[in-house]
Amino acid sequence: MTVRLHTLDNGLRIVTETMPSLKSASVGIWVNAGGRHERPEQNGIAHFLEHMAFKGTTTRSALQIAEAIEDVGGYINAYTSREMTAYYARVLQADVPLALDVISDIVLNPVFDDNEIEVERGVILQEIGQVLDTPDDIVFDWLQEVAYPDQPLGRSILGPSDRVSGFSKSDLATFVTERYGPDQMILAAAGAVDHDAIVAQAKELFGDRPGRSSGAPEPAAFIGGERRESRALEQVHFALALEAPGYREPGFYTAQIYASALGGSMSSRLFQELRERRGLCYSIFAQSGAYSDSGMMTVYAGTSADQIGGLAEVTIDEIRRFSGDLSEAEVERARAQMKAGLLMGLESPSSRAERLARLISIWGRVPELDETIARIDAVTPDDVRRFGTGITQAGRAALALYGPCDNAPGLGALTDRLAA
Repeated sequence: MTVRLHTLDNGLRIVTETMPSLKSASVGIWVNAGGRHERPEQNGIAHFLEHMAFKGTTTRSALQIAEAIEDVGGYINAYTSREMTAYYARVLQADVPLALDVISDIVLNPVFDDNEIEVERGVILQEIGQVLDTPDDIVFDWLQEVAYPDQPLGRSILGPSDRVSGFSKSDLATFVTERYGPDQMILAAAGAVDHDAIVAQAKELFGDRPGRSSGAPEPAAFIGGERRESRALEQVHFALALEAPGYREPGFYTAQIYASALGGSMSSRLFQELRERRGLCYSIFAQSGAYSDSGMMTVYAGTSADQIGGLAEVTIDEIRRFSGDLSEAEVERARAQMKAGLLMGLESPSSRAERLARLISIWGRVPELDETIARIDAVTPDDVRRFGTGITQAGRAALALYGPCDNAPGLGALTDRLAA
């Protein structure tokens, strides 16, 4: 497999990975324009724009966009995250030029028809309502909000309903002008692709577009805090976050291994202690999520109103104890799970293209897989213990609770217990 990178004069980066055994490919455009790139009055517009991209261009209607890809058996989709918006398609080898043409069309030439804006506004408001009715979704939005208060990184990706209700055609066009320059985009393709052909087509499609970098987003600062909302639900949804490294920080892989050993699998500490031994919950997990300049180690569980106090306290006790008696076998298991997840995921061209875009965005290059594996293998049990000790002693945490949570301990009590 061969990774190649080319940058056009206007800053567009084109990265491909050829997978000779495949007859299909994934191709897409990743834009460095996510939720954290919005001003307060723009909150939710990156996601709104992602929806509108499929609603028509200067050359294709919404139906023609869908039919162009589906007529050849392909698949087209998009997503918005806090740091990126992605538009991508999966097609057979012969249809890669078509996919790139369609994807570039929806990114470069949206028309923002007034009627379509109103239709899609209704769709997004329904999406917001669905999230509000899904406790294990909304609790993570609240956790993000209290972890990064009054910061772009702490705002919801979907945005508040009242803000979304007021977005206009000019608001969408302004965000495109500010954030959709070619130097803010990465064209990534993996599978049965020809790098030189993709570069040549990209020059035709993007070459006359001027670069217009708008600078880095506001730096993130993990602050912490608490939000709880008592509702008559069957379960309390409990989410706790501690500060973790960003992608570019040295401790990134250490944090991933720590979270995996703590609560990333059925053999992990939290799963075994809280579910298997004590029966305090059905669902519990830990994960370490990262951004370019910050991150969160998150624990989530759902439990009953009469068990939330015990669950919260035992969770804190396990986190505190974990740094002291973590075994080498637990680290080895977490390393193996992390490497297996990475390698298994890369058997798909869609996952490969996603990885290419993400790594170019973070590092400006695509490290060899052997380099990544070596970084994972270099993490020692002592590294993981030191990381765990550091986050428990930092004194900063975020807590979100949703459901019958009146009996749940507050954040202050939990951080005191963590530091004890």
